[in-house]
Amino acid sequence: MDGNAAEGLDGNTTRLVPGARTAAMTSIGVVGAGAAAAAATYVLDGAVPSAEVTVLEKSRGVCGRAATRRRGDVTYDYGANYVKSDDDRVVELLTETLDSDGLVDASEPIYVFDSAGAVSEGRDADDHKWSYRAGLTQIAKRLLGETDATVEHSTRAETLVRDGEQWRVVDTDGEEWGPFDALLLNPPAPQSADLLRDAEWESDARRDLADAAEAVPYRTIWTAVLGYEFELDRPYYALVNPDRDHQIGWIAREECKAGHVPDGESVLVVQANPEWSVERYDDDPAENVAELADLSADVLGDERLADPEWTDHQGWRYALPDEGVRRGAVDGVADADLYPLGDWVAGEARLHAALRNGLDTGERVAYSLE
Repeated sequence: MDGNAAEGLDGNTTRLVPGARTAAMTSIGVVGAGAAAAAATYVLDGAVPSAEVTVLEKSRGVCGRAATRRRGDVTYDYGANYVKSDDDRVVELLTETLDSDGLVDASEPIYVFDSAGAVSEGRDADDHKWSYRAGLTQIAKRLLGETDATVEHSTRAETLVRDGEQWRVVDTDGEEWGPFDALLLNPPAPQSADLLRDAEWESDARRDLADAAEAVPYRTIWTAVLGYEFELDRPYYALVNPDRDHQIGWIAREECKAGHVPDGESVLVVQANPEWSVERYDDDPAENVAELADLSADVLGDERLADPEWTDHQGWRYALPDEGVRRGAVDGVADADLYPLGDWVAGEARLHAALRNGLDTGERVAYSLE
């Protein structure tokens, strides 16, 4: 890296020119290892080479709701379905900056269905619907793998502590992390609000951000994954119910992603609509899966789909923000080197929006540390 400037991901010299504060060791903490956090960590690793970045992740994986599971030869994305090509900088990140080996594109279109389950074309497909042969988690894995950051898995942040000009994080086991010169906050807005409410930091800005984060409306999504030992022949990748007047909101054919499903098999990722998901969230999972399989069979017009060979499921309490957080509340905590990030900060419940917000936030933190 040039000692005075680093070339940005968009080809411009937009990264930090290291200054006096970064000449000494800088410590940065990141709560959560979602897509935005991974993108910000990637930027910071290049822009602030003296920094030690520690990512505290409550689960054993990375990339948040862009989640992937494997079952034998089957790979399936059971949260976010793909990355759309709706941001030039994210497109360049995925196709040029990072290793694009294994990047796959579900080229089939997206159709719609109505309250009665009637299917029609009715919706233009996104230009690209990208995943990886190994699943969407590759995004965060590849971003973090390019850095020297330390990722601490199974570490759930419980208390944020502001000590003078630095931060500490106490996890649910009582272990302390830090001190950090800057802290990035990636959990969904309701969980970030809880952390802010309980933070040991007397600040009007903290209370304002907690109120603003708590006000962000979220959709709850309950997902069933249905596996079949026969091939389903349809002209579309997925079906969406745009009016949200059916029990199912989304049905995707995972076999449309190269390398995910062996030939001669089919896998459906079925997301219930938010109202159904809230009502049934804590019900017996087997009953939920069975009902969603029946409903899917009805929409796709194939009674065989009511009896899958294998199933999986996942509830997402805070799946999709319907609005973004108030920008002033986010800006208000920057003076204390606290930076919320994610799709709820970007204001769009899309994976590309979270990634772009992470890239932008990483640069903002880097400049603040100059």
